[in-house]
Amino acid sequence: MGASSEGVAGLEKLRTKVCIVGSGPAAHTAAIYASRAELYPILFEGWMANGIAAGGQLTTTTDVENFPGFPQGIMGGDLTERFREQSLRFGTRIFSETVNSVDFSHRFFKLYADSKEVEAETVIIATGAVAKRLEFKGAGEGDGFWNKGISACAVCDGAAPIFRNKPLAVIGGGDSAMEEATFLTKYGSKVYIIHRRNEFRASKIMQKRALENPKIVVVWNSVVIEATGNDRDLLGGLKIQNVITKEITHLEVSGLFFAIGHEPATKFLTGKLETDADGYIVTKPGTTQTNIPGVFAAGDVQDKRWRQAVTAAGTGCMAALEAEHFLQENAMQDGKSA
Repeated sequence: MGASSEGVAGLEKLRTKVCIVGSGPAAHTAAIYASRAELYPILFEGWMANGIAAGGQLTTTTDVENFPGFPQGIMGGDLTERFREQSLRFGTRIFSETVNSVDFSHRFFKLYADSKEVEAETVIIATGAVAKRLEFKGAGEGDGFWNKGISACAVCDGAAPIFRNKPLAVIGGGDSAMEEATFLTKYGSKVYIIHRRNEFRASKIMQKRALENPKIVVVWNSVVIEATGNDRDLLGGLKIQNVITKEITHLEVSGLFFAIGHEPATKFLTGKLETDADGYIVTKPGTTQTNIPGVFAAGDVQDKRWRQAVTAAGTGCMAALEAEHFLQENAMQDGKSA
């Protein structure tokens, strides 16, 4: 394994026992386990895949305080860089290219990247899911308040000091919005749920839980049109417009959380694996096995509920161990049939 040659159409051809697609905690945990098992994995970390730098969602966060081993917290970008260094230490070959298409119809799976064609005995898909964000004045990075009061993960960021005992807001109307708003009541003085319609699409039980919470206030039929700052250059308030009356009001908040869903990074698979209605890869319960033997999925690309770095790392471990077992079993079968 590891030999390469120049392939057709100018693509460099590589072969490996394990090919990993992704760059976050799931991908690198899989790489670390596979490397230590001397499976010599190849990892494609992508090049601004899905509009995010290698490292995935963690690169868009600041302080990470809920990943074990860092009692003082660690910056998201620094954590992903440590993941990468550990993968390299044990021999993972990392390519900063994006996998554009795959062919899982043959005994050796094929993956096509920007300049490389890989034949792999097993594949681990760990491409993650991107949180959907709204665009309005002040919502972005740089001159906006992204990571300075605006976030897409209440569970990840809600306990930060800048949000404690302050008014907070959540945008959304589904189960995620209800869950995140309820979670934030542990830390915020008040939590507004801003929804553009006059009813939620969340399940009745989740709605009931949120609506009965004395700390939660619903702002119906409204959208955010601008985020404004405070004297510390952090989020200080929101301009809200009623979609019916067109009236604009100002809401003082120190935190805004998007809870409008995630988009799994599975478009490049183009129907090659079984996915659910939202595009998440379907895995056999309790495993990382997909509908194709030898192809595994780990992290947020197959987890639409928890979406945490530590749970992603756990499934990355599972995927690598399952890939190793798959290779051992198939080597034995191939040996018997030889």
